[in-house]
Amino acid sequence: MVRESSPCRSQKCRCLLLGLTVILIFGAVAVFAAVIFAGRRDPPAVLLQWKGRGSTDNLKEIMLGRCFTYTEMVNPELRKDCLKIWETFKNAFISKNPCNITEQDYQPLMELAAHPILCNKTLLWSKTNELAHKYTKVQGNFLTLEDTLLGYMADGLTWCGNPSSSEMNYQSCPHWRECANNPSSVYWKMASRAFAEAACGVVHVMLNGSISQPFGNSSIFGSVEVHHLNPKKVHLMKIWVMHNIGGQPSDSCSGSSIKELKSIIEGRNIAFSCEDDHRAVQLIQCVGNPEEPACRVCRT
Repeated sequence: MVRESSPCRSQKCRCLLLGLTVILIFGAVAVFAAVIFAGRRDPPAVLLQWKGRGSTDNLKEIMLGRCFTYTEMVNPELRKDCLKIWETFKNAFISKNPCNITEQDYQPLMELAAHPILCNKTLLWSKTNELAHKYTKVQGNFLTLEDTLLGYMADGLTWCGNPSSSEMNYQSCPHWRECANNPSSVYWKMASRAFAEAACGVVHVMLNGSISQPFGNSSIFGSVEVHHLNPKKVHLMKIWVMHNIGGQPSDSCSGSSIKELKSIIEGRNIAFSCEDDHRAVQLIQCVGNPEEPACRVCRT
């Protein structure tokens, strides 16, 4: 005998069917939405346009490589975490407007990468980049900023971010004339200040006497380093005014530019001396100009 379905059981079946129908509908909607969103891409970040060259290609690999080289070969006694230094460096400017970088952005990096400088070893320079570094490589007893970890890692490189992206801006970065608070300018001013503050004993300075003003107030040397030497630690500044071999000098130790520098330094209670064409540096110049009268062993 066939039993008739009870009203209660029929009600349960209808509820079950309704529930399955709702689940299927929601599932179909979810699948449809997933297909739609999967086909959509986030719009590309709008990069700000600047007049300077963009971030150096492979910046991370270059800076990490330099950091490892410095800590393993150049200064093996230095113990630094290069990966942490890179991340701290990147966080200073990434996803930020490259004209609004502050000293606070770089302060963690300055503290992380700092290391002591031996007394009487500091060589500052202005408008003598190539000659100063040729001299330190040959002489081996002086350090320029570029011979410290901060300078060694970043020398010759360019970098900046973009406020609408978490990536580097490889297309363009601000030229220093476009805005003062750009990533490179703030970095080098802070690194230069730290280098000057760490100096002690005798500080040597190499300036270019073949230009009209060897000392300029607007240079990093004139605007930053001179004013951050500690008179309690630095007792003497020795200036070397170098001239191009065979060229016509434009200024010298007796010129108005150097006299202005002397006034600033002595006003900060630091002794001052100046020498035109320091012979040891001049011999570096003579490698490429051996026949010039100034390069003869016995000079008249």
